[in-house]
Parts: sequence; C-alpha cells; structure tokens
Amino acid sequence: MSYVVLARKYRPRTFEQMVGQDHVVRALTHALEQGRIHHAYLFTGTRGIGKTTVSRILAKSLNCTGPDGQGGITAHPCGRCTACTEIDGDRFIDYIELDAASNRSIDEIRDLIERAAYKPSVGRYKVFMIDEAHQLTKDAFNALLKTLEEPPEYLKFVLATTDPEKMLPTVLSRCLQFNLRPMAPETVAGHLHQVLGSEGIPFDAGSLRLLSRGARGSMRDALSLTDQAIAYGAGTLEEGAVRAMLGSVDRSHANRIVESLARRDAGAMLAEVNALRGLGLSAAGTLEEVARLLQQMAVEQALPGALDATDSDTEAARTLAAAMAPDETQLLYSIAVHGRAELGLAPDEYAGLVMVLLRFMAFPADGGGGSGGGGSTPPAARQPEGPRAAAAPAAAGAAAAPRPTAPISAPVAAAPVATATVPLAVPAPTSVAEQRPQLAPVQAPAPAAPLLRTPPARAVAAAAVADDGDPPWALDEPDELLDDLPSPTRGRAGNAPPPAQRARPAPAELEPEYDGEPAPVTRAQAQSVAPPPALPAFERTALGTKWYGLIRQCAEAGKLIAMVRALAMQSELVACEPGADASTWRLRVSLETLRNPALADKLGGILRELTGESLQLAVEMGDAQDTPLKRDAAEADRKQRAAIDEIQSDATVRALLAQFQTARILPGSVKPL
Repeated sequence: MSYVVLARKYRPRTFEQMVGQDHVVRALTHALEQGRIHHAYLFTGTRGIGKTTVSRILAKSLNCTGPDGQGGITAHPCGRCTACTEIDGDRFIDYIELDAASNRSIDEIRDLIERAAYKPSVGRYKVFMIDEAHQLTKDAFNALLKTLEEPPEYLKFVLATTDPEKMLPTVLSRCLQFNLRPMAPETVAGHLHQVLGSEGIPFDAGSLRLLSRGARGSMRDALSLTDQAIAYGAGTLEEGAVRAMLGSVDRSHANRIVESLARRDAGAMLAEVNALRGLGLSAAGTLEEVARLLQQMAVEQALPGALDATDSDTEAARTLAAAMAPDETQLLYSIAVHGRAELGLAPDEYAGLVMVLLRFMAFPADGGGGSGGGGSTPPAARQPEGPRAAAAPAAAGAAAAPRPTAPISAPVAAAPVATATVPLAVPAPTSVAEQRPQLAPVQAPAPAAPLLRTPPARAVAAAAVADDGDPPWALDEPDELLDDLPSPTRGRAGNAPPPAQRARPAPAELEPEYDGEPAPVTRAQAQSVAPPPALPAFERTALGTKWYGLIRQCAEAGKLIAMVRALAMQSELVACEPGADASTWRLRVSLETLRNPALADKLGGILRELTGESLQLAVEMGDAQDTPLKRDAAEADRKQRAAIDEIQSDATVRALLAQFQTARILPGSVKPL
C-alpha cells in the first residue's frame, strides 16, 4: 500500500477530533442536536485550518444512518455506515465538492443548479460544498443567489473561503458564517506530539517548538513540515536538524544581537551579523527571531513571571528584559518588525539587516536601565542633550520648574542649557487693553506720495498692519515692563526678535540656544526681507545659448514630457560634430539615470523634427554646467532679488512701515510677477 501523508492520514473524522476550533465545533454540535440546521454555511479562515474537514464532518452528520442503518441526524457520526465511509473516501454521490478556483464561471454554477433540482440518490441530504468561493465570478454569484436563498429542503450549501472580503454582501447575508481561527503554537505542538507518538517516531521538545512556529497557525502546514522533517532526519526529529531544514535562526544569535544593542556596542552587533552571513542564515529570519525575543521581553517587563517557565528561551528573555528599558524594547520591536519589509529594498539583505539594527543605535540611550516591571524614565523628565537642549520659554510671574536630575546609569554628555532670566517681581498687568500704548492719529501722506496706489509692476508684497494690536511675535506686557528682560524675549518694535526667535504661546515650545547676549535687532532689520541664498555660479557658453533656445521651443510646443524633459533640462551641449550622414551633438549630464540611449533617441527625434537637421545625440557623464535648468534657476533668482529690492524701496511700503509701528513685511510674501 502506498504511503499516506500525515496531513491526510490524521485528518479529523469527527467533531471530537477537531483541534483548535472549539467555537465552531460547539455551535455546530448544538445546532445538530437541536435540529436547528441552516440551509447555507460559510467557513472562513486561512489555509490548512479545517474548513473542508468541517464541511465533510457536517455532511456525515446530516447523512449518517448509524451502524444498524436506523440512525438519524447526529452530532457524532458513526464512521462505519455507508454514508460515512463513502464521504471519507470522497465517493459519496450526494456530497459534491466544487473547486471555485478552477470552476468559477457561470456555466459551472448553472450545471450545479440543474443538479440541485433532483432529490438525493442515496443520502438524506444533498450537500454542495464550494471551496475558495470568493473566486467565483460576479455573474456566477448572481446566478447562485436565488437557489442559495431558498434551496429545496433536501439541499444544503457549504461555502469555504480564505478571503471573505471578496464575497458579495448578498451572498454573506444568506449564509451562517463561521470564522476558523489560526491555531496557537502550543495547540499545534500538542497535536504533533500525539501524531508522532502514534507513528512511533522519536522527537525532542525543541523540534516540536520549531515546527509549530513554522506552521504559522495551519495544522496542515505543521503536518506537512513534520513529514519533511522526518525525511530530513532519517526518521528522527532533532532540534538542530529541524532548524537547519527550516533555515531558522538560533535564539542565541538573537540574544547576542539584542544584548549588543542594549549596550550600544556596534562592534559586537556587526560581528554577529557577519557570523550570520557566514552561516548562511536568513536576515528576515533573524529579525523575526529578534522580534519574538523582544515580545517575550516586553511581557516580562509588564508582568514579571508571566512567561512559560518550561520554555528553554525564557531565562535569556528575562535576563535581557532587565538590561533594557521598556520603551527601548518597544522601539526596537517596532524597528525589527517594520525592518523586514525593507530588506528587499537594500543592496543585499545583510546590508539591510545592518541598517535596521543601526537605526536603533541612532537613538541615544536614556539611561533608564528598566528592570522587569519598572517603567523607564518619563520623556518629560529626561535630560536634554546635544544641540536640542534649550530652555522652555518663561512668562512673567511664572513659577520656576525644578531642574530634572541626570540619569543614574549610562551618563550622557549634554550641551550647556541656555536659560532666559525673568524678573519675578514684575506685577501682572490688569488687562491688555489698559496697558497697550495708544497710537497717534494717522496723518495722510503728501499728495506726491499717496498711500494707495498701484502696486509695483514686478512684485507683490504683503505687510501685516495693525493700528491697535500687537505683531504676532509680541508679548502682552508693555514696553516699560520688559526693559530688564534679555533682548531675545522682547516683543516690541524697538527691539523685536527675528522670526526664528519669536516667543510662542505654547508652554512646551523650546527656544533656540544662545551663546551669551545676542546683538540687538533693529526695527529696520525686522522690517526688511532677507534675500535668497546665492546660487552656484556657472559659465555661459555659446553652445549653451543655442541649446537653451532649442529646448525652450520644444517645451513651449509641449513635446517634452517625463524623463525626456529631465534629460533636456539637465544636460549641457558641449560639442556639435559634423558627420557624413548626420552631425553628432554631444551632451553632458551629471546623473547616471539620464544617460539612457532610449531617452537620447526620443530627444533626438524631437530636435530633428524641430530643426529639420539630420542629427544624433551622444550622452556622456560629467559635471554639466550651462544647462537650461540652471539658466532658468538663475533667471528666477534674478527676478526674486529685483522684486525684493522693488518692494523695500517702494514709497508706499516705506510710508506704511513709517506710520504703523507694528507693520512689517511678511517673509516669503514677495513674489515676482
């Protein structure tokens, strides 16, 4: 007799043999015992968890006649009558299984509906089982709807799918739906223990743990992997052989990686990654094992003693849980889980693994050293460090906050913190309106320089003018109360801070760091507009002028699109060499992606059509200088600077700034027309 694989040999024959689906077994058992049988069932869930098996057991329960042939509907089929044995052997004439993955059209469904018109031949009920039902076409679903809603009393439908989201809502509403859940590794390991005991195959606990994890909730996958492991180990299951077969990463590697990351030891981490490369172990498997270890560490930190003491990996997880703060554990877990998706984007998977692990080391250690159940240092109480250290903005009359203490372990060097000294004796103003200085009446300007006139022809400027209010960066206190404050906190026009140093109303906002007392800022500086940074200079050539004119004509004609436009705008014409049949124009580009023969042919065709000249383009790598893109950028920079000069010298703008003490030119509002 030929060998029968474990997945088929140990397929459950009754509800009692079902593993890990108690919620489904209980509901179906009670329904069969009470005679509350629905006309259509839908079983959903991932592969290999028992959808087809439950369907067959249900069909046996509906058609079982008992050993004596006198039985009725039962939740415990006998397994010995004709109906039970023929359904187990897949030859019962009134139990029809249809694979919708290969029989998905309306023709197969019409044939099924025609067969539904005939009563059962030998059984009590006719059962139609449609596997992977979500792959039926929309027309096939619509053809099935009426029969599915009101089938004959002798007909029962069973649908199974791994993707219920693709099922039509009209189909879902006609079915009694059961969701079969993926099985826990402990459940899978327990069933494998029974199967291997029945088969008389020696095994160890480590091999079962690896197989149950590798099955990912699917009992059929677990039995298939077990078959493979038995063949690989020559009839014996050992942890080392199973690990080699699955390509799993040993937990010791994950332990050493997490330990080196906790100590911020980049050398030890890189050495461990190189060892993994030498062993040929998967980078994705490494991150998976690291994530599994971190999950155990997080459980131990949140609830000490909750881990399974019989698991050989528990002791190391407990030790590492005490060496890393809980917030760092969560951060590293998130990096490891999301980093698996990035491995395919890296030059090679080990380079991706290194970058994922170095990402965690880019975050500074907080010195929390959290123990099992203890929390880490709260973010608000940690010492600021580096250039990010700054003092919180202080308001007059505010209570001084206590200075946070430095972390106990893993000292971190911090830059000096700049603080703003605020006089505590300043009385609080009774109201803003009473203490705001009154402005003098606005006098109309001379007719020679009217305030309202046409804006400059080359520029548009926005000036924020308030006759009785403060500018956005002003504090509520009057000037006389702010004379003793450092200049970065002053809010009046006589000593206004630049935009980057304006006081913010939010108490948690940090001010920039200052090295001593900054130079006073004049009102003229606050009302001026900073010019844009200078662009790199380049030398204009005659060939560049010719190339710019041609490219501009092509662009205005709408012939340059996508990458062809990028090649035209970022290339420099360096030579025009005449030839016997066609002249060769040599272009220089700075990007390797633009040196593409296909792009050069397309651009050459556009230029030949425009000029009527027989030419071909040759693209070479180099430092492209006189390109159309740089010429356009230089022209835009010239117009912007001219617009800024025009605004700042405009008589109307100058008159507004002179008459309104709180008026200013908004940065970024000057645009050339």
